[in-house]
Amino acid sequence: MKAVHFLHKSLIAPYNPISVNLIGAGGTGSNMLMALGKLNFTLIALGAPGLQVTLYDDDIVTEPTVGRQIFAECELGLPKAVALINRVNRFWGLNWKAVTEKFTNENLMFLPNDGKASITISCVDNVGARFSIAEALKSFAKVSEHDRDKPLYWMDLGNSQYTGQAVLGTIGSLAQPKSEQYETRPVLPIVTDEFREALLQADTGDDTPSCSTAEALQKQDLFTNPTLANLGGELLWLLLHEKVLQVRGFFMNIRDFKTTPIKIV
Repeated sequence: MKAVHFLHKSLIAPYNPISVNLIGAGGTGSNMLMALGKLNFTLIALGAPGLQVTLYDDDIVTEPTVGRQIFAECELGLPKAVALINRVNRFWGLNWKAVTEKFTNENLMFLPNDGKASITISCVDNVGARFSIAEALKSFAKVSEHDRDKPLYWMDLGNSQYTGQAVLGTIGSLAQPKSEQYETRPVLPIVTDEFREALLQADTGDDTPSCSTAEALQKQDLFTNPTLANLGGELLWLLLHEKVLQVRGFFMNIRDFKTTPIKIV
């Protein structure tokens, strides 16, 4: 039998918009926010309440981010999160929120709703931030099942110049329905557990901002970030629309035009 994961019951037919924390508003995060806007519009068109997104980023718009990321020259100097959320809210008529603070385990008490959301999406550029997010999410494992914003899923997206990956995991074990057709998996491993050693080996410790668009393109090719974000959006769309997954992530290589799924086993 095929191994699958069914969407948690609280998100199958919610009465309120599904809370989403998007962490990072850079190359991948800015494109992911646009994908979430499309996803929200489509869910509402299909009769669902949609999404309520909070975007976290403490950085500002600089010249190397204009054009390559989804920012314009008139937004130079503005907080990235504010610039993006203002634009999305005006375009789609939403009330999504921007937080100009880092999402870390140390400052959860100062964040909206103590940092809780049903779905967390991280688009960060260093390993330390991922482990801090993981620590925060694991601290929510004992949140009551009756909490509307109980953290349930974490999708992490990361990339190098031409390659990228997305890994969707569960925050603890999520009860699954009985099935005679499939083998259900209540636990999907999060990225920092499954790929811990690979992350630590890949950590160069270089978070130096790029000084120009040309230098930035040496770190991420022009279409690596939007491709990664759109594929991540497709994974989230399948989870929320089809309610069941056979794939929990993917690896991609934009230079070779290849995508390899991470199947649920």
